[in-house]
Amino acid sequence: MYPLHREREQPIYSTRAHVFQIDPGTKRNWIPASKHAVTVSFFYDANRHAYRIISVGGTKAIINSMISPNMTFTKTSQKFGQWADSRANTVYGLGFATENQLHQFAERFKEVREAARMAREKSQDKMELSSAALSIAAPQDLSDELQSPPVMCVNGPEDKLFRSQSADITLSSEKERIKKMLSEGSICEMNLEAELFTLQDSNSKLVAALHEANANVEQWKKQLAAYQDETERLRDQVSELEAHGSQGPSDMLKDELTQSLEELENLLKAKDEEIRILQSKKSNYHELEREREEAVHRLQELEMRNMDLERRVQNAEQNLSSALEDRERAENEVQRVVQILDVKIYDLNDLRQSLVKLISK
Repeated sequence: MYPLHREREQPIYSTRAHVFQIDPGTKRNWIPASKHAVTVSFFYDANRHAYRIISVGGTKAIINSMISPNMTFTKTSQKFGQWADSRANTVYGLGFATENQLHQFAERFKEVREAARMAREKSQDKMELSSAALSIAAPQDLSDELQSPPVMCVNGPEDKLFRSQSADITLSSEKERIKKMLSEGSICEMNLEAELFTLQDSNSKLVAALHEANANVEQWKKQLAAYQDETERLRDQVSELEAHGSQGPSDMLKDELTQSLEELENLLKAKDEEIRILQSKKSNYHELEREREEAVHRLQELEMRNMDLERRVQNAEQNLSSALEDRERAENEVQRVVQILDVKIYDLNDLRQSLVKLISK
């Protein structure tokens, strides 16, 4: 009998909403019954022809309301509605994410209430005929319901809950380890990228300086050759003027030529000094080239380390994703088991009340 009893109540509609209950002291303020949106479902008991609204938050039922024909669901705002349950002596409130969800829930509440009214009318017509049969069959049903299978059903989910808690502890430690590894990899990657950019900048500056120095040396060599030719030409003119004596230009022109010659010689000395400095810089070219090769080699090593870190991060993300999926599956299984437990607890409570009534009779 227990398997049939287990499958007799099925969900017919489900939605998600924030659940509230009226403050029993003030009867005005709302008290949140859930920290976040939870699943709210309509259940139908085919054997009893009864409808209930059930919602489970964590490990306890936060809504267990039997729908009666005199219940009314009232929309108090665009996304909030409420109804009063006289059996539970409270008022339930639901906050939805959209106005459309509120409208769908209200329409389904009306349909279920009408179905409950029709079921009550039919049950009242058959009440007198079925009361005797129920009185005779009740002890046997109660004895069947109180057998060992329900106890095993309760112990099973507890074992699942224990395994889920241990899985949560393992998952938390794994998440902490992965976060630590990701943070260390990010810091190391940032340091490597900064060092890489510094080396690349230094390398580009050295290459630019070498190109500029080579271009300046060639240009100054050409200017030096032109100045040397000009100096030789002026010296030849001075010698020629001195040889001709009185036939040459005046002393003023000679002085001017001499001054120009001295200026050219001074300029030549300055250019020679610059060429000497550039040649000394050029002598360090092999050392700069060696440093450049070392920088390129180090850059390649850094790139390989960066690729290894990226691969490790991808593996860690995949492990984390699989762990989260496992946890989500475990949570869904626990939630399903808790809903079944809630239904069974309510049925046991009904059985207990029926037993009390029978005893009192």
